[in-house]
Amino acid sequence: MTIEPEPMSHPVPSSRSATRRLLRELPRPAFRAGAVVVLVIAALVVAILVSLFTSGGAVRTIGGAELSADASPVPGATPGATAPAGSATGELFIHVLGAVVAPGVYRLPDGSRAFDAVASAGGLLPEADTSAVNLARFVNDGEQLYVPVVGEVPPGGGANGSAAGSPSGSQLVNVNTASAAELTALPRIGEALAARIVAWREANGPFATLDDLSAVEGIGAKTLEGLRAAATV
Repeated sequence: MTIEPEPMSHPVPSSRSATRRLLRELPRPAFRAGAVVVLVIAALVVAILVSLFTSGGAVRTIGGAELSADASPVPGATPGATAPAGSATGELFIHVLGAVVAPGVYRLPDGSRAFDAVASAGGLLPEADTSAVNLARFVNDGEQLYVPVVGEVPPGGGANGSAAGSPSGSQLVNVNTASAAELTALPRIGEALAARIVAWREANGPFATLDDLSAVEGIGAKTLEGLRAAATV
């Protein structure tokens, strides 16, 4: 007797269709990797935005140097109406005017220099004569810092671009008696050049005329010409 095999109720899938089904059921690593990359990029963007909105004071650049502009303007303040520089308040009030973006009176920390005052006023205008201003010198409380434009003579024969670099403003600086610090109030005279002036007069005696300053290393014709309106012997 021949036994006939019973027909199967479900067809056996072919090996090819089974393979396709298995492939569809497997996880897709490429898709998951792409999702991870998108999440990482989104996190970086959020971190950058948070950093931008929470960063501190702005930094400005004048003549290639980065300047921290953390000073604040003082509406209606009068230059010279506060305590002397280096006082217990630890603050200076400087009147900045001339070729700057925002002239006015600004409050700066004690020990600030001229470039700090200029930065607090928004920086220099394109036409500012940077050669007429010693941006590296220290500023004094109540000082009026004037930045001339190219070809302009500062009002009052200003010292280092300052119309009131000394308490009297219009008083000439005696190069034979002034200290090195006082000499830095003169136009184009920084700390190093002031020290050389003092060293020269200690070695050779007082200057007979302003022209004798040309014997000091670093003082040329242009610097000497700028000293005539602000210095005396």
